[in-house]
Formats: sequence, C-alpha cells, structure tokens
Amino acid sequence: MTDISSDFEGLLAGYRRFRNGQWARERARWAELATGQSPRVMVIACSDSRVDPSEIFDVSPGEIFVVRNVANLVPPFETGGGHHGVSAALEFAVNQLEVTEILVMGHGACGGVHAALARKFHDAPPGEGGFIADWISLLDEARDRVEAKHGHGPEAIHALELEAVKVSLANLRSFPFIPAREAAGKLRLRGAYFAIADGLLHVLDEATGHFSVVTSA
Repeated sequence: MTDISSDFEGLLAGYRRFRNGQWARERARWAELATGQSPRVMVIACSDSRVDPSEIFDVSPGEIFVVRNVANLVPPFETGGGHHGVSAALEFAVNQLEVTEILVMGHGACGGVHAALARKFHDAPPGEGGFIADWISLLDEARDRVEAKHGHGPEAIHALELEAVKVSLANLRSFPFIPAREAAGKLRLRGAYFAIADGLLHVLDEATGHFSVVTSA
C-alpha cells in the first residue's frame, strides 16, 4: 500500500529547497511581489500536471497570471446563477490587472479532450464524472465537426486538442470587455499548443487557422 504521507513530505522537502535557494537569493524580488502584482500576460492552460506554463515559458513568479482547468477551456459569457471561476479570473485579469495579452494554451495527450471525444462520462452523476462531462460539453460542437472529418482515432484527438484552443478564443470574445479592448488596441488574444512528446510549442495564426512551430533559435 502506498504511503500517501510521503507525497506531502516530498512537497515539504521541495519547499525547503525553495526557501533556502530561490527565495533566499531573490528576497528583494519577493518583498516587491508582496506589495502587489502587475503581470502583463494571462495564460489559460490545462490542469494537466505535465504542462506548467511557468516551466514552459521559463518565467519568474509575478510575470504571468495563470488559470488552469480541464482542457484549458473558457466558458461563454453567462449571467445566470452558479459559480464562474474562469469568468471571475478573466474579469480580474482584464479589468483590474489590465493584462495586454491572453494566451490560451492547449497540449498533446490531453485527457479532457480525449474524454470529450469518447463521451467517456456521458450521463455520469456529479462526483462520478458528471462535473467533468458538464465541463467538457463546451467542446460538443467542435467534437461533432472533428468526428465527421477524422473519426475517433489519434488524428481526431489531435484535431480536437487544437479545436479546444479555438473554442476558448471564441468564447473569450463573447465577454463584452474583450472585443472592446481588442478594438482599442489594449489587448491581444493568442492561441498555442504544446506537444509534450517533443517539447515543441505551436502558435496559432487566427487568420489562417493554422498552428506553426516556434523555432528554438
């Protein structure tokens, strides 16, 4: 039987390395961060443990405002009841922090996207997959398009991973304050896709709908 306490002890060991290493070396920076934050970029990424935006973009604390969830999804603008975590973070980032860029980053081997394509949690009750099913239903229309063109194999999964980025970008623009800031030249939306297997980042050209690899040079 796995000793789950050892997992937390591992985190504490990591904290001690951080406290005695990076924090100790950059105390002035941490003191500055304690007075407030002013990131210029918001990143909306997947909760997947393998795709940490701070690691991928090699940034320091305070540089990016990050929201992570299953399949890096943004819901459309809604005014009904419920708790809107992504919408609240978006509202804060744009209207309070006044970020100038919002990046939606999808990734390879995304479990949420695979579940959407396979309808894995269809009709499951909350607590047994129902919350996941409700969330990834945001991809239903995109899934239907992908199925019609690619079926259900690896090619379809990859296509839907890319479509998930485009769905989130479209939903971002359903928030009234987003297109207003875009039109004023105060905000730019971007899409990207990180391939875990080869470490390559692909950036979306919204004009063409195609993703292009970022060179390492």
